[in-house]
Amino acid sequence: MEEQKEIKKVIIPVAGLGTRFLPLSRVVPKDFFPLVDKPVIQYIIEEVKKSGIKEIIFVTSPGQKNISNYFKKSPDLEKLLIKRKRDNALKELKDLEEMFAGITFSYAVQKDPLGDGHALLQAAKLTAGEPVAVSFGDDVVDSDEPAIAQLINVFQTCNAPVVALKQLPKEKVPAYGVVAVEKIANHLYKIKKIIEKPEPSEIPSNLVIVGKYILTPEVFKYLKKATPSKKGEIILAEVFEKMLSEGKIIYGCELKGEWLECGDKMKWLKSFFYLALKDVRFRDELKQYLRTIK
Repeated sequence: MEEQKEIKKVIIPVAGLGTRFLPLSRVVPKDFFPLVDKPVIQYIIEEVKKSGIKEIIFVTSPGQKNISNYFKKSPDLEKLLIKRKRDNALKELKDLEEMFAGITFSYAVQKDPLGDGHALLQAAKLTAGEPVAVSFGDDVVDSDEPAIAQLINVFQTCNAPVVALKQLPKEKVPAYGVVAVEKIANHLYKIKKIIEKPEPSEIPSNLVIVGKYILTPEVFKYLKKATPSKKGEIILAEVFEKMLSEGKIIYGCELKGEWLECGDKMKWLKSFFYLALKDVRFRDELKQYLRTIK
């Protein structure tokens, strides 16, 4: 068993093409789609910071500048807001800068979209051979205890890869990666098998995979040796399946909290409305407005 180490870094892949969001994704990367008044990526980073992680590795596409630009300070804008006495807007800007304070960012480039496993491989050198968290931008979890922190707690106990899971109604399961499991404790499972988008007759449970993980250095060794699919892609779920077939242990953590998906237009819209109707600044007026729509 590998020596247990603290989780200090997270990989956030943001190199996806966002084809499910065309035509808007031609001009706005899906990671910057708004959820109320913040982009999706900010929710991901806030969760990471609340989980105690201060080193973020972004996997970007070539020439992608939105991420780095978003984290830069804006002295010209700050001067303009001061000049115009826009105190509320200035506070918003300062709060954003404060949120990023103490976090270091590094970048790896995925030249071609060759699968989620391939994206993670581009960041392998930046992990320095340490276990890392992974958080894909399609999944936001609204929870008192940050989702990544929940996974870290499991890792600190079991010192093995951890996959985030959520229960879904059985009729929705075939659209996801689903797991066969052995229950160990409340919210904790040992994964026995992973099936991507199973036929209804193949569904082993109603636990599906959320895009958040703790990966050990051993996972990256398997990723490096992985055989690409017919499409030329390296898929993380297939690598996990290979590990399981060779007797490696992978744990599943059923997340506490509300899973807000942002992987397609309808899911993103539902997540937007969920957060907007929960936000004390907007909910009362929004609810009143919705009642007027026929």
